[in-house]
Amino acid sequence: MDKTNNKNWLSLSGVAEKLGVHPSTVRAWSDQGVLPVYRTQGGHRRYLLDEIDLWLETSRQNQEVAPERALHSVLNRIRFQIAEKRLEKEVWYQKLDDEARRQYRMSSKNLMQSLANYLNAQGDDAIAESRSLGYEYASRGRRYGLCLLDATRAFLFFRNLLIESMTEVYLSSRVVDVEAWGEMLGRIHAFTDQTMLSLMETYQAFENNRN
Repeated sequence: MDKTNNKNWLSLSGVAEKLGVHPSTVRAWSDQGVLPVYRTQGGHRRYLLDEIDLWLETSRQNQEVAPERALHSVLNRIRFQIAEKRLEKEVWYQKLDDEARRQYRMSSKNLMQSLANYLNAQGDDAIAESRSLGYEYASRGRRYGLCLLDATRAFLFFRNLLIESMTEVYLSSRVVDVEAWGEMLGRIHAFTDQTMLSLMETYQAFENNRN
């Protein structure tokens, strides 16, 4: 059967358009066995229209992973990655003593708690939450002798783990409401941007007071 032209078959891009997701998401779902997929002799992915319709209907009926509920899963993934010695490769981390390293390993939990508070807050309260975390990172960095560049690198390490883990949860879940996830990632970026600015401003304030 020709899986390229037959109207009962969809290409990867056709499925992405039908589901309203990025083609890379369809590719990941296919490789993970989430979507039923077939291969042409040339190795291209093809999908039966009826099976995709059934999958879509089933996904809508099943309880989906909401962005807010994914935060717990994300925290577990971050802890696993830290346990995999990713921190040991960081130059800024190598400069710390044992107590300082312990404090920074707790940063993932503090980051997630602050993010959860931020997502539940509005307006000035949300901004205050992100800026408070930035002050916390700045104070910790100064306390353990990190320069502004290294303190920023430390924050970016945990920020990037957070975004990577959220993306993994997104790709491994049967996500239909992609707008909700897009809004969630947008708020995460807004939160972490404010936090990093607060970290840098706090360092600058410490320097100005010292001079």
